[in-house]
Amino acid sequence: MDIMSLIGLIAAAGLMLYGISDGGSVSNFISPAGAAVTAGGTLAALTVTFSPKVFASAPKLLLKIFLPRIFNYYNPLKYIADIEEIADGAKRRGIVEIEKEISENKYKDALMKKGLLLAADYEEPEYIREVMETDLDYMIERHKAGIRFFEKGALYATGFGMLGTLSGLINMLAAADEPSGITKNMAAALLTTFYGLILANAVFLPLANKLQKRSDDEVLCKQLAIEGVISIANGETPRQIQKKLASYVPPAMRKPG
Repeated sequence: MDIMSLIGLIAAAGLMLYGISDGGSVSNFISPAGAAVTAGGTLAALTVTFSPKVFASAPKLLLKIFLPRIFNYYNPLKYIADIEEIADGAKRRGIVEIEKEISENKYKDALMKKGLLLAADYEEPEYIREVMETDLDYMIERHKAGIRFFEKGALYATGFGMLGTLSGLINMLAAADEPSGITKNMAAALLTTFYGLILANAVFLPLANKLQKRSDDEVLCKQLAIEGVISIANGETPRQIQKKLASYVPPAMRKPG
């Protein structure tokens, strides 16, 4: 469980409730029609914008944000350790000899396994890099589609909030000769913008940013896998490979020595 994301959402909800209840009533901020315009309009626009495949992946993206370990949390130090172990085995027994344990899912990363199997077939390092980097490029594009889903959600929520405000103002002007109608329609107009800003700034944009962080972590590990496999194919020693890969990791995460 990603505790920080959960704490952030709960804190945002709690602070908003505190703010709207201070000197007023929470019921003043409830408008089913405003919620329908903002949330419903946002959902409809997302349905039009994205393919069914991307739209259906939204629940999985949420799980990836809040429960990253279900999706094989990407730890660069673990990747470096695995690559070092493979490099050591390749030096001692030859990469063809360790092909069996690679095929038996000892190492879970599919991209790294693909590269190692190509190396075991004595493919040229440049060809291996090309194949692995192509896979990585397609993975990045898939990630971008998921991130854009939440970014567009923020944009649409703000837009539909403003549309709701305009419709409320139009109704207010139409009821200008009735004071009660003015008050009611003004409240509805402001609430739709309020809902839109909440959805955009407390939900969609934070989720998009966290998903980008998840993507960055995964891309870093895939880059380590590519460089590690190429180094093994080139016959570099485990120590040389470890030093090279450590340069990809932030200094605070590096092991001493």
